[in-house]
Amino acid sequence: MLPDPRTPDLRRRRFRQIPIRMLVPNVITLLAICAGLTAIRLSIEGRNELALAAIVFAAVLDGIDGRVARMIKGQSRFGAELDSLADFVNFGVAPALILYFWQLHDLNNVGWIAAMIFAISGGLRLARFNATMDDPNKPPFAANYFTGVPAPLGAICVLLPMYLVLIGAPQLPAPITALFTLSIAFLMVSRLPVFSGKMIGGKIAPDMVLPVVVLVVLFIAVLISYPWHLLTGGSLLYLLSLPIGWASYREHERRARVAAAASEAAPRYTADVPDFPATVDPAEDDRPTRLN
Repeated sequence: MLPDPRTPDLRRRRFRQIPIRMLVPNVITLLAICAGLTAIRLSIEGRNELALAAIVFAAVLDGIDGRVARMIKGQSRFGAELDSLADFVNFGVAPALILYFWQLHDLNNVGWIAAMIFAISGGLRLARFNATMDDPNKPPFAANYFTGVPAPLGAICVLLPMYLVLIGAPQLPAPITALFTLSIAFLMVSRLPVFSGKMIGGKIAPDMVLPVVVLVVLFIAVLISYPWHLLTGGSLLYLLSLPIGWASYREHERRARVAAAASEAAPRYTADVPDFPATVDPAEDDRPTRLN
């Protein structure tokens, strides 16, 4: 109801002020969306190397926005929804369009269908992740695994045919690229257990600080100097590691079943307490004595 102008003392409702720390992660997420949209534009213009670099930059931003939010305690429901939207644009729509404008358009409608299936799979993968994030029925060890290939890694891996061309390898035929795109889309929506990386602790020993810093600097230097070689090797190693993650999950699952069966089969001893009638202390018995 609008305030009555004849009552000047009536105050309008004001929105609650938002701390700056709540905005920082959302700004990072918006920058990631800008990178994904820019990648689409660059692919339309035929500047494929810059388009791939924009996708990688969006993946880096996606990896740090959540950590920054937890570090400064800036988590919010709005930020979680915005992050899911950014992931769909950056790692579902953008890679699909890049592949279509690069090669899949040679297959006409078949190539467009392959691109659409990948984009839709990315959206379904994100929706399932949000729906099962707080599942109370998950076993404790399942926190170290994702269900299906995550959208950012799926986007990095699906662009592997382009990396191969940029390092000098022969270009794959368009049908092979389409089949590879559909395969990555299937891995994203599958029930395959995948290492999440959460098992790696957030703290390191003091004597390992310098080696870790050197490795990070070395990784950034190699990524800048030989980006396509590094992305090619990283994508292949990640795809080859998927069976290892599945085997590790099954082993944890088997151990959990064995532990549950052992706990159910263990005998439960209860002390046999005789059922004696309750006795009452004569000093506390307030009943009247029997009349003679």
